[in-house]
Amino acid sequence: MTEKDFWGLISKMHIVEEPYEWVISHLAKQSDEEIAEFEIQFETAFSKAYNSRLLAAAWVIMDGCSEDSFAFFRAWLIGQGEQVYKKVLDDPDYLAEYIFPIYEEEGLVPELEDMLDLALQAYTIKRKGDDDWDDQLWNEFNALVESKGYHYPELHLAADWKTNDELKELYPKLWKRFGLKPLR
Repeated sequence: MTEKDFWGLISKMHIVEEPYEWVISHLAKQSDEEIAEFEIQFETAFSKAYNSRLLAAAWVIMDGCSEDSFAFFRAWLIGQGEQVYKKVLDDPDYLAEYIFPIYEEEGLVPELEDMLDLALQAYTIKRKGDDDWDDQLWNEFNALVESKGYHYPELHLAADWKTNDELKELYPKLWKRFGLKPLR
């Protein structure tokens, strides 16, 4: 699966009902290699978004950001599609314009945990007919992904800001919208 194919599937999620189930169902019909390649594309984008600039943006938006919350935030960002993802990587302050007002109105946060294991769920369904957790299949799937030359990186990140004033200066648009009214 190419990067273009990956982003095409993400884009289609926006026009179908039950988008996560649709992607899982679609992937489960593909070869094991295609499922692994989707995982590699996802993990590549996910790792690329693991940077202090995005952590700072998430921190402003949600008034803090744990490691899990940052993972869910990056998954949400991928789920927004290629154009938004790339624009935000280039300019995280763009999120002040992009995040819909319904987030404030409905008390939503830009997190999407469901995106994190789409490929593994598809692989599990293909192998055993359901998506119940299976350690053996998880290990098998990771081995398949790694056999294609991808190795899950060990990621370590430290905040490169110390104060809210620094965050306000880094992301003035985000700070104006969420600094005093975060989404948490």
